[in-house]
Amino acid sequence: MNLEKLFKKYSSDKFTHQYHKIYKLYLNSLKLRKLKILEIGVADGSSLKAWSEYFKNSKIIGVDIKKINLKKKRINKKNIYFHCGSQTDSSFLNNLIKMYGKFDIIIDDGSHYPNDVIFTFKKLFNSLSTNGLYFIEDTQTSYNHFFGGNPFDLKYSNTHMNYFKHLVDTINYKEIPNPFYSKKKYDGLIKNISFYNNMIVLKKGINDIESNLVLNNSYENKRYLTKISRGKGSNFRYYFKYKILFKTYTFALFLFNYFKKIILLRF
Repeated sequence: MNLEKLFKKYSSDKFTHQYHKIYKLYLNSLKLRKLKILEIGVADGSSLKAWSEYFKNSKIIGVDIKKINLKKKRINKKNIYFHCGSQTDSSFLNNLIKMYGKFDIIIDDGSHYPNDVIFTFKKLFNSLSTNGLYFIEDTQTSYNHFFGGNPFDLKYSNTHMNYFKHLVDTINYKEIPNPFYSKKKYDGLIKNISFYNNMIVLKKGINDIESNLVLNNSYENKRYLTKISRGKGSNFRYYFKYKILFKTYTFALFLFNYFKKIILLRF
């Protein structure tokens, strides 16, 4: 059965939210593989049953802050493993990682509070396998102040939506012509991030494609080397243009934006 029918069969709200349309894009080719799938926030276990049937050869690991009677909810299937604990409990998450090692798919359907979502992602990212998928559901709470979101400052608020928007820059970190740029934690480790209605999908993987415009975060150095390699014109002319004039311009822009951030308190 496909996910749409399974979510409907087990009365999962993933069907109501039409998440099956998004999951299908990423999971259809994986359903016969032997995977370790972690879902945070399983409520009554309806989604666990759907995942269990869809990924018949995989381990389905469910986590919820509330205890679940597996027999009563009829989710005591061989490939389902349930653990009671909080998504913001470091010790609990560490024990999960020790128990299962790397996860191929992680689904955050937990509290939906911005700080919780960010905390869990930071904690579990290293335990996500290379080319693994990380799904975050119900991101609408990022805009809802009753969930710790912020509907009044969409661009600069400390929400999980903005956190993942900023992570997009890590995909293109080699394209940033800022000589003072320092490599960030996730640079080169994320292949893509996709945003859908109320869902974010992140794919982990090696991303070290060299830029055709920038060399070691310097546009000037790249242009200088390109010009002299062609052997046309004076090397001194290129040196003066790119190493002195262009770098002076870049440094001036750096200072301008640095003081602008201080004045506007944007860090």
